[in-house]
Amino acid sequence: MKPLAALFLVAASLSAAQGATKWEHDYQAALKRARAEKKVIIMDLWTEWCPPCQYLQTTVFPSAEAQAALAKVVPFSALVQKKDGTPVAEGTKLAAQFQLNAFPTLVILDANGKELRRQVGAFRTGADFAAWLNAK
Repeated sequence: MKPLAALFLVAASLSAAQGATKWEHDYQAALKRARAEKKVIIMDLWTEWCPPCQYLQTTVFPSAEAQAALAKVVPFSALVQKKDGTPVAEGTKLAAQFQLNAFPTLVILDANGKELRRQVGAFRTGADFAAWLNAK
C-alpha cells in the first residue's frame, strides 16, 4: 500500500470512530434526549488549552471501548474556555453550577440533571474510561 493511501485509511478510520457517537453541545438538549431515551448523561467539562482534555478527545473517546460505553448514555460536551482563555457562556455557567475545580471533569447526571458521580482528570485508556462509565 502506498504511504498516502495508508494515511488516508488511518484518517478515515479515526474519523469514523470519532463520528460514531452523537455528542450533544447544549445542556437542555442533552437533558431532553436523556429523558426521551431513558439514559444518563456523561458531561465532559473541558477547555481547549488543557492537554488532558485534548487527550480524552483524540485518544480515549474515539477508542472502540469508549465508543461502546458512550452508546449507552447521552454524551454531552461542555466547552468552558477557548484556547486563549475566553470563557464560553454555557460551559462557564455549568462549571459554576457543578463547582468545577479542575479540567477535565466528567460528570454523570441523571435525566433531571442530578449529579450521580464524577471523575476529575483524564483516563489513560478507553477501557479505563468504559469501566468507570459502566460501573454502577
